[in-house]
Amino acid sequence: MMTRRRMAMACCSALALALGATACGGGPVSAGGGSKELSGQTLDVAGVWSGAEQKNFQKVLDAFTEKTGAKTRFTSTGDNVSTVVGSKIEGGNAPDVVMVPQVGVLQQFARKGWLKPLPTRTVNAVHTNFAPVWSMYGSVDGKLYGLYFKAAHKSTVWYSPEAFEQAGVEVPKTYEEMLANGRAVSDSGLPAFAVAGEDGWTLTDWFENIYLSQAGPEKYDRLARHEIEWTDPTVVKALTTLGKLFSDGRLIAGGPKGALGTDFPGSVEKVFGPDPEAGMVYEGDFVAGIAKDQFGRKIGQDAAFFPFPAVGGGKAPVVSGGDAAVVLKDGKHQKAAEAFLAFLATPEAAAVWAEAGGFLSPNKKLDLASYGDDTVRETAKSLIDAGDAVRFDMSDQAPASFGGTKGVGEWKLLQDFLRDPSDPAATAAALEAAAAKAYKG
Repeated sequence: MMTRRRMAMACCSALALALGATACGGGPVSAGGGSKELSGQTLDVAGVWSGAEQKNFQKVLDAFTEKTGAKTRFTSTGDNVSTVVGSKIEGGNAPDVVMVPQVGVLQQFARKGWLKPLPTRTVNAVHTNFAPVWSMYGSVDGKLYGLYFKAAHKSTVWYSPEAFEQAGVEVPKTYEEMLANGRAVSDSGLPAFAVAGEDGWTLTDWFENIYLSQAGPEKYDRLARHEIEWTDPTVVKALTTLGKLFSDGRLIAGGPKGALGTDFPGSVEKVFGPDPEAGMVYEGDFVAGIAKDQFGRKIGQDAAFFPFPAVGGGKAPVVSGGDAAVVLKDGKHQKAAEAFLAFLATPEAAAVWAEAGGFLSPNKKLDLASYGDDTVRETAKSLIDAGDAVRFDMSDQAPASFGGTKGVGEWKLLQDFLRDPSDPAATAAALEAAAAKAYKG
């Protein structure tokens, strides 16, 4: 997951910088007086964040200090959370709390016996403030270990309103209408989509949105757990649907060859850079940060999004990612750690980062007015309104050798499919062979 994680961090950092200046209220959210019952303790927190993300998370830590009196110390682990945390545990220097970026890592930590289940008060707060699906992704063997504090919305299609106006099209309601609109955009002189085929993780996101809408959440969950094979007819059908996009010369800027030479930031530049080469780019809410921060686009005016549309009569998909807070058994400040997770479960804590920018919360009790940008507010509302229809990024649930490594597994096989989408069944068979090996390992 290293390449993908660094990319997501860079994009979210850009969004934080881009939106931070527009935060409503003009200052940080106060955590209130509090009882200061944890004065004298220092809470050690580890996570992947750096740069703007770390700076904004520090505001959350500072709010916790103001409320409880506990000092905090944050350590950035970089991408390899498991190795860094494992080394700290072995060295007798375990952090108290870790912000875990993938479901698979959370499950790994729990099954190694590193984690404490969340205390009852926090479990109750999670059940009250979050849709049940977030408890599902935070649980292992029926016990809730992880509290999802920060989320990403990966079912957004970003477009140039100018390109749509020139083509005479409006925001589509279905996947089929989106492709038809894309052909109209192409006929008006601009290729429809910039596809970041050089980064295989973007292709997994394309597949996941199509599959979730077309096959439904139950099949999605079973495929994510490899309880059905990748040769299942639903997989072949989704690949066939994706192949219609990949094989249409009017829809992809530069064709498959051009797409395979375009990385994710480059795909955003092709739509929102100074010399547009496409009218749309599919990816998560973090596209806004690059469009605004690097290319000066006004989000909601000359850079806008619509939800990834429903495919083949299914429901519109909502694919997400996120960071979950967990408590380590070997941490030295258990009381402070449990108090911190209880704080993170509140809308008060989420509001601190929401006002700073570059953040989406799955906490349904957070006042949407806390977000300082209308487009981010709309994205957050879409995530909350989806409720239990939200599904976590499938490739992030898979073993890294299948779902998260450059040049192998799903990333490479979908790049091969982009290059030649003529045989979806053969691609499904190759995916199953790679998945079977990875899950067995």
